[in-house]
Amino acid sequence: MKIALLSESPADEAALRVLVEYVLREPFTQVAPALRARGWPSVEQVLPSVLRHLHFNTDADGLVVVVDSDDSVVHTAEHEAPGYFHPGCRICRLRGVFRRTIKNLPRAHGRDRVLRAVGLCVPAIEAWLLCGRDTSITESAWVEGQASGRPPYSRRELKWRVYGTERPTLSHEMKRAVQEVSRHRGDLRRLENDFPQGFGSLARDLRGWRTALQAGGAPRSTS
Repeated sequence: MKIALLSESPADEAALRVLVEYVLREPFTQVAPALRARGWPSVEQVLPSVLRHLHFNTDADGLVVVVDSDDSVVHTAEHEAPGYFHPGCRICRLRGVFRRTIKNLPRAHGRDRVLRAVGLCVPAIEAWLLCGRDTSITESAWVEGQASGRPPYSRRELKWRVYGTERPTLSHEMKRAVQEVSRHRGDLRRLENDFPQGFGSLARDLRGWRTALQAGGAPRSTS
């Protein structure tokens, strides 16, 4: 399978590569997205161009996009209702970009579209990296803290716990990110339990890819 990754930094993408392989249970070939992003606004802005590039100029099967929630609305099960769209939810917004961009694209490279998988790190990817080390770091804890106005931890605290500094070098970030996600050794039950919407949405999208490919959701030409 050929997959492109788009996130807020190269360190995030290093962790994602490991997690995507764990979900798919097989290695994949990484395809360059042509444009890179730095932070949430940039990801949303470059996504249409990235999608068109992958569709017309590569034979990528799918694109994985993951961003931090920061202080935005956290995706919930209610957002999965047909036709529902929450303008403050980053998963809803990214899915909307996918829909609008691919809607009128012609077939290319033997497939109708590039498959999508979208995830949301609540409140930041460091929470995923600490999953299993501290049972207090969960999606529900963050949502409850948002509702009460008393967040259980800050993004700065999460960074300190993962990297030992607020401003790690990129090489240190990448090394620590891969070390932490590799602790799961392919067993993602804890991540899916503690982050059921942000990580769970990503995992569900990815697991649906093989079915979509087999059913012709993104068919390949045999010529």
